[in-house]
Amino acid sequence: MVLPHTLEFETDPFAVVREADRVLAGEGHLIVLGFRPFSLWGFRSRAISRGYPPGLKRMLGMRRVADWLELLGYDVGLNRNYLFTPPWGGTAPQPGVPSALLRRGWLKPWPAGAYLLKARKRVYTLTPIRPRTRERVQPIGGLVKPTSPRESS
Repeated sequence: MVLPHTLEFETDPFAVVREADRVLAGEGHLIVLGFRPFSLWGFRSRAISRGYPPGLKRMLGMRRVADWLELLGYDVGLNRNYLFTPPWGGTAPQPGVPSALLRRGWLKPWPAGAYLLKARKRVYTLTPIRPRTRERVQPIGGLVKPTSPRESS
């Protein structure tokens, strides 16, 4: 299941994560994409009164979402940063930096504006244990049950 920038636009993002957990199959993967609050994209969102991108409620940090997923029993395996462009357009040429390195993505002049989390839902299988058969209780004092002569032969 993929949640591409879904949590930022919801009033109750933890409810969205719980619903994703409910419908996700055991050992399934959940990929969450989100904006980093302390990045140029986050600062621009706070500077504009209606939010940027429009309709954005709030930005959640990668650690907070990872904590939510761990609370629900997920193994957070992969976390990556992406969106190394400023929110106002393309990359401006840096003095002393060859532009070919910027175009190929080898040099990133801006901090990442977004993150990617990949988590796997842990499911523990239950091994059924058979109940032990009850042993017969011997009478007190070790008395033997009397038998008729026909049963003994």
